Amino acid sequence: MKNIAIICGGYSGEYQVSIESAATVRRNIDKDKYNPYIVYIEKDKWFHKDEEGIEHYVNRNDFSLLIRNMPIKFDGVFNAIHGSPGEDGKILAFFDTIGIPYTSCDMDLSALTFNKHHCNHFLASLGIKVARSVSFLKGEHIDKASVIDGLGLPLFVKPARSGSSVGVSKVKTEEDFDNALEVAINIDERIIIEEFLDGREFGCGLFMSDKELKVLPLTEIIAKNDFFDFEAKYSGSMADEITPPGKLKSDAEIDIKATSAMIYRKLGCKGIIRIDYMLTGTDLYLIEINTVPGLSPASIIPKQAEAMGISLKELFSAVIRPMFRDGNP
Repeated sequence: MKNIAIICGGYSGEYQVSIESAATVRRNIDKDKYNPYIVYIEKDKWFHKDEEGIEHYVNRNDFSLLIRNMPIKFDGVFNAIHGSPGEDGKILAFFDTIGIPYTSCDMDLSALTFNKHHCNHFLASLGIKVARSVSFLKGEHIDKASVIDGLGLPLFVKPARSGSSVGVSKVKTEEDFDNALEVAINIDERIIIEEFLDGREFGCGLFMSDKELKVLPLTEIIAKNDFFDFEAKYSGSMADEITPPGKLKSDAEIDIKATSAMIYRKLGCKGIIRIDYMLTGTDLYLIEINTVPGLSPASIIPKQAEAMGISLKELFSAVIRPMFRDGNP
């Protein structure tokens, strides 16, 4: 039996969503093969909470626990932290240092994909379409009139490093611009100002199963808010998520799935990822890559797996197995 730490929490506005994802993993992990321990990662403490609610603190020298005088050493880590430090690569560098394998993309790739500014430039070099944008660091002068003239209205203002649309604003008028900048800069010191793309939004989930790349059914996201913001993603009532989508031409579906598979392989992704797109007419634009997508009951990946006839037990086993080089369990 392998001991698996399911890490969750983190330092961002996605804390609660991460905890719900971890609970989903624990409920569905194959307990005939794995002993799961949910480990909460917070800025001032890392800990496991037992069934009696007692907190057992992690030894950060080797990422182990001591529960009732019994040492627990972990064979692997299931990364369920959305945002920092799980999705930006920071805690992954720690696991690399102490030699504990994990389920998600590695430190370098996580850092790249979490920074939308750098990631979009890299993807554009591969010939993938991304929205036109400009980027600024905190304190830089922003010529509002020039930006609006170049990108038009409406437009989006985003933190460069954030997930679940935290800190993202849709700017419809010039009067909305300054407040949107303030919201974004409170999340990250670099912001992105991006053109608005009018089209249909899709999410494509992928994971590697025994050296075979599995592309899950697409989900169309129809937000009832101005865009697919945090509330729409997790309230369950502010967006329709249709899996698989209706009235989508087969060539568009093939394009989305083929592009996603190419990105997964080209970047050397690991585990479960989700890539979001905007389809405007016949043009496909990549919105973002999620290297630690949500796994809560309200999240897209579980719905896509169900549509493909893959149980969450099978899904989680598929991403855990590659951590162990001998293939066991």
